[in-house]
Amino acid sequence: MQAIRSLFIPKWSSDVRLEGKTAIITGANVGIGKETAKDLAGRGARVILACRDMVKGEQAARDIIREVRGAKVVARQLDLADTKSICQFAENIYNNEKTLHYLINNAGVAMCPYAVTVDGYEMQFGVNHLGHFFLTFLLLDLLKHSAPSRVINLSSIAHNMGKIQFEDLIGEKDYHPVRAYAQSKLANILFTRELAKRIEVQGVMAYSVDPGSVNTEITRHIGLPLVSMFKTFGSMLKTPAEGAYTTIYCAVTPEHQLVTGGYYKDCASTECSRAGQDDGTALKLWAVSCQLLGIRWR
Repeated sequence: MQAIRSLFIPKWSSDVRLEGKTAIITGANVGIGKETAKDLAGRGARVILACRDMVKGEQAARDIIREVRGAKVVARQLDLADTKSICQFAENIYNNEKTLHYLINNAGVAMCPYAVTVDGYEMQFGVNHLGHFFLTFLLLDLLKHSAPSRVINLSSIAHNMGKIQFEDLIGEKDYHPVRAYAQSKLANILFTRELAKRIEVQGVMAYSVDPGSVNTEITRHIGLPLVSMFKTFGSMLKTPAEGAYTTIYCAVTPEHQLVTGGYYKDCASTECSRAGQDDGTALKLWAVSCQLLGIRWR
């Protein structure tokens, strides 16, 4: 089984250093986000862990500082299910940080029972897409000021099952947790695609990432039969550190070797679903997202 598993782990490494760079990673108190933070801190970057739970966030910061010699890591409170919290987080960043070179939109909820954000959006669409859309909007001036810089959005293979339900984005009519998750992950890719077109001339690149099948806390909202399957085949899944490889790849690989707006998996460019390449849907999603959030983003 270990030999089979090794076929799914990308063989990639880089010794790129990141001294003088600043990175924000959402949901970085655990799993892929924490492993990404640990790697970037080990390369010399200043890393801000953007976490909903500050107790866990501060513990993660202490863990990384203990494990990585010379790590410069701090935790900041961010609840992506609350636009007021996102605004407060962004204000804190502008008040305390002079530069921002990497915004890694890693946090997410998966296949949860129906719930809504503080602002009334279906939770998975609200957190996974709208929360990160709004955060990127608010931090874009600092990213442009710090150019060359990068936005990295974590998606999932689940986007292949996704469709943007413009007539029911709130999920009130016909909610299904897997369908809602797939929609939010498709939205991540469409957002990346449209964002890249708009900001490349400003020196900011954007990439979407599929980390693969990773053994993380994603099982907390799925049914018992699937939990049993995850435990049975857990040794076949990537570890969180392995799941972070492609995010790190998109952060440190020279820009001329990457395609802005591209979709990356196993440390290589790959093709996303046909729906993820639909520029018309991407543009409509952009407009609807701005309308829902009450912002103007040209």
